[in-house]
Amino acid sequence: MPIPAKVLRHDYLRHDKKFPHVWCPGCGIGIVMGSLLRAINRLHLSKDEVVLASGIGCTGRMPTYLDFNTLHTTHGRALTFATGIKLANPALTVLSIMGDGDATAIGGNHFIHAARRNLNLTAIIVNNSIYGMTGGQYSPTTPFGAKTTTSTYGHIEHAFSIAELAVTAGASYVARSTVYHADLMDNLIEQAIKKRGFAVVEVISNCHVQYGRRNKLGGAVDMLKSFKENAVTVLKAAKMDEKELEGKTTIGVLTDRELPVSTEEFIKIRKLAEEDIR
Repeated sequence: MPIPAKVLRHDYLRHDKKFPHVWCPGCGIGIVMGSLLRAINRLHLSKDEVVLASGIGCTGRMPTYLDFNTLHTTHGRALTFATGIKLANPALTVLSIMGDGDATAIGGNHFIHAARRNLNLTAIIVNNSIYGMTGGQYSPTTPFGAKTTTSTYGHIEHAFSIAELAVTAGASYVARSTVYHADLMDNLIEQAIKKRGFAVVEVISNCHVQYGRRNKLGGAVDMLKSFKENAVTVLKAAKMDEKELEGKTTIGVLTDRELPVSTEEFIKIRKLAEEDIR
């Protein structure tokens, strides 16, 4: 049953354990968590209706603090667990929260095929361009030339776009925000949860301790100001050329399309098979 609108967002938190949190002061993951709670609250979902699965890393700690049905799973396997839950009980609202390394490095194959299958899941990927908790190594989204613990003289590989990968792999809904654009993020996550099919929201976030410090980007406030200055809406980006978009982050909805949902298609196939047996 839906919860009353009067329920407050902080009621979704596990107040009696695990606080204070492990995130560094100024970390953008807390902003993402607040946005997720606002979206769930606006949809009037009860705690028992929601499942939140995570992998390993800074972002992976989020389910520890939230009073839903939660799983803190193995590295890169959050979507695998989420897939199993959705197949077992399609009525549940199943979400997966992951970091860029967790989702697209060790978990990259799972991410691609979750999008291809178009299960009715929501994936929120916090992209801070680095492995934060595990030591500051480069990830698939670390920019060329950036310094990390495993690229001390500058990264020699090129980053890929998580959102564009999701579009190409077949996700029904793909959007991008930054932690600076919290109101936009609230709306995008809400739309993603409501979307029928595999929905992805990439959130560009700051790791000012492991990434910002090494690359002389300043503290948390400096990095958030940079997100503000370098973000371009999808509509505006469509009118800009490649040179103008260099160094910019496109925010908003990248794709929103209707595609067959694999769980629904499976039910159809099962009915056909049952009729054939009879």
